[in-house]
Amino acid sequence: MWPEAESFLRRAQLTEWMDEPCSYAEFRACLRDLTQVNRMVFSYRPTLRWLEQFALRGREPLHIVDVGSGAGDMLRRIEAWARKRGVAVRLTGIDLNPHAARAAREFTGSDSRIEWVTGGAFEYKPPAGIDLVISSLFTHHLADAEIVSFLQWMEYTAARGWFINDLRRSERSYHAFRLLAYGMRWHRFVRHDGPVSIQRSFSEEDWRVYAQRAGLNAGAMQIAGEWPGRLCVARVKG
Repeated sequence: MWPEAESFLRRAQLTEWMDEPCSYAEFRACLRDLTQVNRMVFSYRPTLRWLEQFALRGREPLHIVDVGSGAGDMLRRIEAWARKRGVAVRLTGIDLNPHAARAAREFTGSDSRIEWVTGGAFEYKPPAGIDLVISSLFTHHLADAEIVSFLQWMEYTAARGWFINDLRRSERSYHAFRLLAYGMRWHRFVRHDGPVSIQRSFSEEDWRVYAQRAGLNAGAMQIAGEWPGRLCVARVKG
């Protein structure tokens, strides 16, 4: 049954099948279809556009950490972007799910230098530090208190800035994705979790509240919608 319209006025407290224990084969198949979803709905575009301001040649490698990196498709796009522009980068993908790093390595070419880490982002403390923290379709998996902690961690950890690429809560997007996922015959996790993700996602006011709770100056953040169905939060440090 489809949710009532009123449910889109607030974040839903629902579970996603992908967050539950499953076999590697099932998880990998789901990630494969999610990569196709991301290509079709231009998921990479907001993050790559934001990174353009850091595309300076001749600097020390820019350490970019992707939290909740999943199959690694965002970092592979960034690696190609950096190679094309001659930008030195060090790329690290972090994911709690032990299946994620294994799948990301399988999906990534042997010439890639991306580092895949299994564990929690808060425990990752490289000696040389982190320049930029990014995430894509990650924060809607978190509870409200966890989002606040994540904002505080990024603000403390990322020397040059951070970028959240996630979904805007919308009844229209919910119905559209549900129909698309069934029409494309994507993995059952994708058919279930995609609409749930939209119900668990955000409004602009949500992000202003999270920033206030995290002790951040909302004026130092940029909150912007991106077509189709994205809501991104950016912070660039001077």
